[in-house]
Amino acid sequence: MSTNGAPVEQLKTVGFRLVGEWKLEAEKLNCVLQDLGSSTNVLYAFVEGGSVLYIGKSVRSLKQRLYGYQNPGPTQFTNIKANILIREALGTQRSIAVYAFADPGDLRHGGFHVNLAAGLEDSLIATLKPAWNKAGV
Repeated sequence: MSTNGAPVEQLKTVGFRLVGEWKLEAEKLNCVLQDLGSSTNVLYAFVEGGSVLYIGKSVRSLKQRLYGYQNPGPTQFTNIKANILIREALGTQRSIAVYAFADPGDLRHGGFHVNLAAGLEDSLIATLKPAWNKAGV
């Protein structure tokens, strides 16, 4: 089943690239990353069938952030919701890819570093309206 969300091509134009995918292994949710796992200040997206389902950001490493979705705590409502949605998608043989954009660290304003990844998040969500982001669910 393909969603009718925003196409991943729009993310690629601002520098997102495929870095991994979600797997369900022996009933355990696992994100297998091939790239950017240790990168911090990352903007990431979950993509199914070329459609953007979710956009998020992390100041921690991407691997640490995605671990929260794999093993959500009892009060981590965003992580719990995403865990359920990812499991449902994988349970119906759909594939969920992870795309990411790491802050290059070279953008400065008035001598201060500007986190480009964090700055893009609100605009991308408002424009693309991913189905799993709060506004979309």
